[in-house]
Amino acid sequence: MSEANAIDAQHVELTYADGTEAVTDLTLTIPNGELFGFLGANGAGKTTTIKVLTTLLEPTGGTVTVNSYDVADEPRAVRESIGYMAQETSVDLELTARENIQFACEIYGVPADERTARIDDLLDLVDLADVAGKPAKEFSGGMKKRLDAATALVHEPPIVFLDEPTTGLDPKARNRLWDYFEHINERGTTIFLTTQYLEEADQLCDRIGVLRNGEIVASGSPAELKDRVGGAVLDIEIADPEETLERAHRVATETDVFDGTPIDRTETGLSIRSTAARQQGTELLAALMDAGITVTGFNIRDPTLDDVFLTITDGNDVEVNGVDAEATATTEATR
Repeated sequence: MSEANAIDAQHVELTYADGTEAVTDLTLTIPNGELFGFLGANGAGKTTTIKVLTTLLEPTGGTVTVNSYDVADEPRAVRESIGYMAQETSVDLELTARENIQFACEIYGVPADERTARIDDLLDLVDLADVAGKPAKEFSGGMKKRLDAATALVHEPPIVFLDEPTTGLDPKARNRLWDYFEHINERGTTIFLTTQYLEEADQLCDRIGVLRNGEIVASGSPAELKDRVGGAVLDIEIADPEETLERAHRVATETDVFDGTPIDRTETGLSIRSTAARQQGTELLAALMDAGITVTGFNIRDPTLDDVFLTITDGNDVEVNGVDAEATATTEATR
């Protein structure tokens, strides 16, 4: 593995004892200092992959190096050189914030003469200095998450793995963690992030990999992935969708405005992604109105990561690094 890379996974496979193939031929390269987002539907293999990268599961095929250490041959060296924040917080609720970080310092072997300064720095970093003496059981969910993140950083690891770190948090708490992740990344920490929140990936990540059925089927910057979806998105809201949605969909499909373009039904109307959305959207609007369908909302927008995610995870074709996603099993993601 090049010294410029933090993670190098080549043709990784993991098959459970019951025969379930959780990861199939996954290839991934992450440079040092990158904030990498890992997306996929439930069951796609995200958590299994992160457990392989952090040595909690041993791959049944392929090779993985993290910080230049082989996860199969040097698991202890890997664990000592990474931070890992799982979905569930691991803080001791009976200990104070300071005591939790102190305990983590002892586990990771932080030199005794450095611990006080390290703990103070981390408490400031996660904005818990003013409650350092309070037991964690008195903390909100967001505070516990920030404390958990601090304990994962006591040994100043060059790579931090974050497995859906903001799930269940309110928007304010989530934004504070976002600020924290951006801060440590700016200091040089490589971050591997899995998340359910596409807005989070869009705002934070330098690059994103999308997993489907245990394989990476798309990778690139958020902007690149949105460009690959192609075209603008036309969202149409109609009155009384329960009564008129089927008729509206029929009108839209029978007109030649978007001939051959998939027209999706939504809870409130129709959604169409097409390169002709901006030029011909008004023609469809006129056709719906001529059919006696009341249009209450009409919006043309650029694609979002939601559109990318739905397109890819639904198994639809999308251009991936110049090739069709259906025609490639893996994509080596390079910066």
